[in-house]
Amino acid sequence: MKDCVAVILAGGQGSRLSVLTKNLAKPAIPFGGRYRIIDFSLSNCYNSAIDTVGILTQYQTFALHSHVGGGKAPELPSYNGGVFILPPYLKESGGEWYKGTANAVYQNIEFVDRYDPKYLLVLSGDHVYKMDYRPLLSFHQEKEAEITIAVVAVPWEEAGRFGIMNIDQDFRVTEFEEKPAKPRSNLASMGIYVFNWPAVKAYLMADEQDGSSSHDFGRDVIPRMLREGRSMFAYPFEGYWMDVGTPESLWKANMDLLREDAPIELRDQLWPIYTVDPVRPPHYINNAAVTRQALVSEGCQIYGEVENSILFPGVSVGPGAVVKNSVLMPNATVGANTVIMAAIIGSETHIEENCAIGLNDPAQITVVGQGLSIPGNTTIHGAGDFPAGRGSDE
Repeated sequence: MKDCVAVILAGGQGSRLSVLTKNLAKPAIPFGGRYRIIDFSLSNCYNSAIDTVGILTQYQTFALHSHVGGGKAPELPSYNGGVFILPPYLKESGGEWYKGTANAVYQNIEFVDRYDPKYLLVLSGDHVYKMDYRPLLSFHQEKEAEITIAVVAVPWEEAGRFGIMNIDQDFRVTEFEEKPAKPRSNLASMGIYVFNWPAVKAYLMADEQDGSSSHDFGRDVIPRMLREGRSMFAYPFEGYWMDVGTPESLWKANMDLLREDAPIELRDQLWPIYTVDPVRPPHYINNAAVTRQALVSEGCQIYGEVENSILFPGVSVGPGAVVKNSVLMPNATVGANTVIMAAIIGSETHIEENCAIGLNDPAQITVVGQGLSIPGNTTIHGAGDFPAGRGSDE
């Protein structure tokens, strides 16, 4: 029997990120110069001494499975624990795709029951944050809660993207609305839940039998638990947390790492973020300029100018090229005299010479998908995605 087992919901398509998730699960998107988004939730578990983690995957799983299988976080103690990848699979009684977040956990009841935990910690695999889950579990125990939801205050204009709740003086949840059209609060669910396992197991089984349910925690299970008077509390989190579900939020979270007062510290040896170490030579700078803050990873070759940008392993910037306020994902190449401003460039994309990509305007992020070949003298401006299939294939 374990006190706590964690499951990470990592099966989402991330459609709002458009071309970046066309062939890649959202939790597998590169982030911060050397990581993938799921590394944050996994590393939080590792650093919080949670030694049994199931990763529930579904959409475009290859890169995500390869990354987790080769990462350092799976070095969780393997005796009666470890990291387990849990895609949908065919059972004797049949099988189906995960229909929602609650259904995904329902389909893995046997996995959780194997450890007979007191608590189930449900996490999202597509958020960027550092969090010690032990105080959250202690809060849950002290409140004698059946469910505790980690919450953070978000800007009012973004509140409609989240599960929003009202609480009383004791942090007890009095109202919960999933993505309301007119939010009455800006206290947002972080997609981090602690459940008493026996209680939520019963609700998952009941929800599965409800033909009108969308089988989602935020839309169905949590509102039902609240209506039926189950003990539900909100745990306030005051650290940095970002739902990187849009190109703008993904770009901003990357740019936040470049600030002198960066709200999330990647070099903190007391709370490291684990990932797969790329086997690359040191980065190489030849008659070039790297100005202001920048993160330049292994294997990069820079012959032009880089300012306030993040370059992942294997990126190449040609002579006379300028990269400013941008994120270049692994193995992207930039031809001579090309200018890239306020953009996200997908992995393995080749941009030839004399191109102009993006506007120097943080309100208009240009996104170029992965694996493309952009011919010379191409101009791409504005907030729209550059669609797959254009470039040298036209």
